[in-house]
Amino acid sequence: MQWKSVSRISMVTIPLMVVCGLLVPASSTGPTARADDEDTKVCTNHTLHGEYGFALEGEILGPGLQFRGVVMQHYDGKGSFTQVDHIVVNGVPPAEEWTPGSGTYAVNPNCTGSAVINVPGNPLSPINLHFVVVKQGKEIHQVVDANVVTAVGNKVE
Repeated sequence: MQWKSVSRISMVTIPLMVVCGLLVPASSTGPTARADDEDTKVCTNHTLHGEYGFALEGEILGPGLQFRGVVMQHYDGKGSFTQVDHIVVNGVPPAEEWTPGSGTYAVNPNCTGSAVINVPGNPLSPINLHFVVVKQGKEIHQVVDANVVTAVGNKVE
């Protein structure tokens, strides 16, 4: 008789302990582990700070020139950046191997943003662009306004 009581108690408590054991690690990670918290992340200018390497490609509208290049940008986390780029237009490399530029940027709370790049001697300067910040600031997707040029940049770590 006593054996049946122990057996019944074991049948209830062991599964209950297993369930509790599975729930405790999940709840101990805190509220930041919840999937719906991804929607509550807020970006600021400081989300972009440090070095980012970009690959560009597209077409300059009007003359229809093919455009490819690489860019290294340094964001200060306060709304300014500097860069050097190597842009090949229609298969012709630039006159200067690495062309410097600088500009300003603004990151919105929803991780979208815009920037203006000034490149001395570039007839298209200032260059306006829009971007989205992804992967907690480790990647940026950009599009150059008034052209069909896109870029993806990754944070240099």
